[in-house]
Amino acid sequence: MISLNRSCFLNKKSVSGPCSPFSQRQKRLTSSSVRVVALHSNRSRDRNGSVLMESTLKGMRDGLEVVDPNSTVSGGVQDVYGEDTATEDQFVTPWSLSVASGYTLLRDPHHNKGLAFTAKERDAHYLCGLLPPVVIPQELQVKKMMHLIRQYQVPLQKYMSMMDLQERNQKLFYKLLIENVEELLPIVYTPTVGEACQKYGSILRRPQGLFISLKEKGKILEVLRNWPEKNIQVIVVTDGERILGLGDLGCHGMGIPVGKLSLYTALGGVRPSACLPITIDVGTNNEKLLNDEFYIGLRQRRATGQEYAELLHEFMTAIKQNYGEKVLVQQFEDFANHNAFDLLEKYSTTHLVFNDDIQGTASVVLAGLVASLKLVGGALADHRFLFLGAGEAGTGIAELIALEMSKQTNLPLEETRKRIWLVDSKGLIVSSRMESLQHFKKPWAHEHEPIKTLLDAVNDIKPTVLIGTSGVGRTFTQEVVEGMASFNEKPIILALSNPTSQAECTAEEAYTWTQGRAIFASGSPFAPVEYEGKVHVPGQANNAYIFPGFGLGLIMSGTIRVHDDMLLAAAEALASEVTQENYDKGLIYPPFTNIRKISAQIAAKVAAKAYELGLATRLPQPIDLVKHAESCMYSPAYRSYR
Repeated sequence: MISLNRSCFLNKKSVSGPCSPFSQRQKRLTSSSVRVVALHSNRSRDRNGSVLMESTLKGMRDGLEVVDPNSTVSGGVQDVYGEDTATEDQFVTPWSLSVASGYTLLRDPHHNKGLAFTAKERDAHYLCGLLPPVVIPQELQVKKMMHLIRQYQVPLQKYMSMMDLQERNQKLFYKLLIENVEELLPIVYTPTVGEACQKYGSILRRPQGLFISLKEKGKILEVLRNWPEKNIQVIVVTDGERILGLGDLGCHGMGIPVGKLSLYTALGGVRPSACLPITIDVGTNNEKLLNDEFYIGLRQRRATGQEYAELLHEFMTAIKQNYGEKVLVQQFEDFANHNAFDLLEKYSTTHLVFNDDIQGTASVVLAGLVASLKLVGGALADHRFLFLGAGEAGTGIAELIALEMSKQTNLPLEETRKRIWLVDSKGLIVSSRMESLQHFKKPWAHEHEPIKTLLDAVNDIKPTVLIGTSGVGRTFTQEVVEGMASFNEKPIILALSNPTSQAECTAEEAYTWTQGRAIFASGSPFAPVEYEGKVHVPGQANNAYIFPGFGLGLIMSGTIRVHDDMLLAAAEALASEVTQENYDKGLIYPPFTNIRKISAQIAAKVAAKAYELGLATRLPQPIDLVKHAESCMYSPAYRSYR
């Protein structure tokens, strides 16, 4: 049985209940669908039942209205799979073209439960004999899978095992990730996802997401309609030109959107059925890939200029036309700097767009800096900041720091920017270089003599905070770090470049070269370091702290545009989650074990800011936004089937 529309509906009680995500139009559709259930509950397998089901669901596949403005569950978008926590105790029916059963059901990752199917479910859904007789709970399945994954010594093998599980049993995949987030986050995302992207053509087994290439120019809307899910709320899109610190990986960059969206679900509770990963393939300038027989993308040089701009504009227009005003396009992920800034600026006034490399990174770093003030003292405006790297991450962080200082001091933004200095490949960014600077670097060109090296900039400017976003490993040398320690009792050192091999320095180097006095955080994880009998636990300034909860806040409030104040609200919410116990270990970020609660707090603060700014459309505003966020979150627990 071919699954053209993998839908399942809530039972009659849930359809008429107070949290129903169905509009009156959909209730009529559901009522018709319930009559089809009778055909299958009588085990009728005639062709007419399937045809009737296909006809009944055709309207949904063709994109009929799916939003009920009066609903509160997950922002009012139809919960066709019963994925929200709020509907967890209700029965569902595993729909395909008809009720999914037997061999088909076991191969539907959305509905498959493996050996957790009960005897009653096995009998009702023609599974008897297709599974061994034992029935084991989901908790034991989690234990078994973790035992299996830990047997692998190579991180890429663990990554492939997790991806196989996602394709086989979606709920078990997310249950595993949620309950073992600190162990598995580096596997499904940075740093392992970087290696996975480099070898994507060789390890690809079943394509995930949409691949839109230059060949689809002129028919992108048609391509979007090929995706089986119609109620999309979050899109992560890349063109693969600047994957992490690894450069142009072309079509192999799809690992990033796939990995990022799995975190939207696991950490932020956004339904997997509402997530769509997309790669826009305009070619690659990577000679190795162009000559690789396993490369899966277009074998041509990258399109640029008007051809590139026209394809992206058609894509953004089609997205809005197909999914509406409130779909979050996140985030021009890992685009080259010049394209990322231009696209964000161009579409931020017409679409709900969010660039995690620019805005998410900025928010999570600002949160760490706000938290670090508890350890070093003073206000944000009392500190001097020096960046190595002036790309989208560096300038994005710098701008948000300046905005927060302006908010706290009531000083003009131009004034607070003067406390922040940036070093790029040509040295310190100063006013004498103004004519040759890219537009996003110009606000950081201050009056100063030219300085060529980072070490000279450190010794001259004497920053209290050193931030690395260069994408070049080991650039925070011993001389640089010791220089920071020479005039700071507790130097703040953030080596943010990913993956681990590209980090500006290691945790061990930072603690050793500062005699254990550094407040350190990195983009990729580092193990705890013991120095002179004291164990230092390095923080990880991982964007995964921010973007899942940020996205959930936008979705549940029906926000139509992203505002900088929302980024500040997210940063403040994250900083407030750092406890005294965390500070005692030198941490400036909370542990990931509490990430879902943290995401709910961030979502609530972002949504509150959206309502305050008049950008939210889900009205009226819920009384308790934190509880509302928690109820909207995806639940990985197995559901009971009729």
